[in-house]
Amino acid sequence: MYTETTELEIPTSELRIGMHVIRLDRPWEETDFLLQGFVVRDRDEIQALQAQCHTVTIEGKVRNGPRPAPPGRQEKQPSMLGRLLGKKPEPRRRNVSARPAANAATGNRQRSRVTYINKVDVGSEFSRARRAYTQAKTLAEDIMAGVRIGRALDINRARAVVDDCVDSLLRNENALLLLTKLKHKDHYTAEHSINVSVLAAALGKHLGMLEEEIRTLGLCGLLHDVGKMRIPNTVLNKPGTLTPDEHALMRSHAGLGRDILINVNGVNHAAIDVAYNHHERLDGKGYPRGLRGSQIPHFAKVVAVVDTYDAITSTRCYDGARSSLEALEILYRMRDRQFDPELTLEFIRMIGIFPPGSLVELASGEVGIVLASNPRNRRKPVIKLVRDAGKQPLAEEITLDLSSETSLPPGLDGRIAREIPDGTYDIRLQSFLDQGLILRPEQVRMAE
Repeated sequence: MYTETTELEIPTSELRIGMHVIRLDRPWEETDFLLQGFVVRDRDEIQALQAQCHTVTIEGKVRNGPRPAPPGRQEKQPSMLGRLLGKKPEPRRRNVSARPAANAATGNRQRSRVTYINKVDVGSEFSRARRAYTQAKTLAEDIMAGVRIGRALDINRARAVVDDCVDSLLRNENALLLLTKLKHKDHYTAEHSINVSVLAAALGKHLGMLEEEIRTLGLCGLLHDVGKMRIPNTVLNKPGTLTPDEHALMRSHAGLGRDILINVNGVNHAAIDVAYNHHERLDGKGYPRGLRGSQIPHFAKVVAVVDTYDAITSTRCYDGARSSLEALEILYRMRDRQFDPELTLEFIRMIGIFPPGSLVELASGEVGIVLASNPRNRRKPVIKLVRDAGKQPLAEEITLDLSSETSLPPGLDGRIAREIPDGTYDIRLQSFLDQGLILRPEQVRMAE
C-alpha cells in the first residue's frame, strides 16, 4: 500500500486543526492572512478562514484511493500568525484603542479612534527622525548613568525628547521605526529604552489614541526599565544563567523603578504604573504582584508587548537577536496568556511582515533594505535594492516599490523570498545610514 500526496479542495466548514492550507478561493492579498500556506493550529484560525473563504485547498494524503488521510505534522514553519487576524467589529477596536491616559487601568468611557495620515514621505522625514532618535538615545544613557549615582531624573528633558520623537512619528512613523532596527550590544539598555518608547508611541498612533496619550505612552516606554539601574552590573549583564537569588534580584527592578519614579516631581502616574506592572501577565503568572487581566494598567499591557518584541530582536548578553517574524510568532503564541490578545494582534498588524530596516532577499536573488511598509499590501514594501542577484554591490542603489510591478527592472522577481539578518552578504544597515545612501526623498514612492 502506498501513500501519495495530493491536493484536495474542501469547504471551510470541514477544516480541522492540523490541516495544511495551501490555497484559498480568493487571492491571499485580499485576506488578512500573513503567510501564503500554513498549518491550521487553533480554532481562531479556522473561524478566520470560514469568515473570509467558502473553500480552501489543503495538502492531504491518499492511500490507494481518493480518500485523504489526516495530514501529518508539518515541518515547523513561522505560520503561527498565519495571518494578520484581520478586521474586527468596531466596538472591539474602540475598546482597545481609546482609553484616556488618566483612566488607563479602568477603561471608562469608550470613544472613537483618531485617524492619522502620514504628512510627509519617509525620505523627507528621515533626517529629523534620526536627530530625534540620537537625542533620545543620549538622554536615555544620561538617565541610566544618573540613576546609578543617585542623581535626580530630569523629567522635563525626558518629555522634550519624547515629544520630538512623537512629532516625527505623527509626520511619518516609518523613519523612526527603521532606526529601531539598529542594534548595538554594548548600548543595549539605552537603545532598548528608546526603542520601546518609539514602538509604544507608534502603536498608540496605530490604535488611534489621542495625541496626548501617544506622548504619555512614549514617556512610559522610555522610563519602563529605569529600575534596572539599581541592579548590579554583574547581574544585569551576566551572560550565563542567573542563580535563583540573582533572578529574584533582577525581578526586583519593577519595584525599584516604581520607587525611583514616585520620587520624581511632575512625573506622570502612568509612567509609575508601567515601570511597576510591565512584567505582569494576563494569566496571573507575572510579577511583582501576579495581577490578572483587567487588573493590569492598559499602558502596561501596551509596553509589555513592545518591550518583548524589541528584546527578542536585539542581541543581549545572554541571547542572540532573532528575526522580526520569529518575535511576532512568539508574541502571537503568548496572546491570551501573557499579552493582551487584541493589542498583540494590532501590534502585529502595525509591524507587518517586513518592517522598515529589514534586510530582504527577493525570489530572483537580489537583496534590499526595507524603507517603508505598504499598508495595502504588506508583502510588497518599498525597498532600497543594494545587491544584484549574484550578491554583488550595485553601482547605484535603486529604490523600488514592489507593489508596482510595472516599475520593476526586467528579470527582477518582486516577491520577497525571506528576511535575512543584518550583516548578511556584508550588508549593514548602520553603514548605509552613515553614508546617507538609503533615503532620498525624491526616490521613495509609497503606494498609499
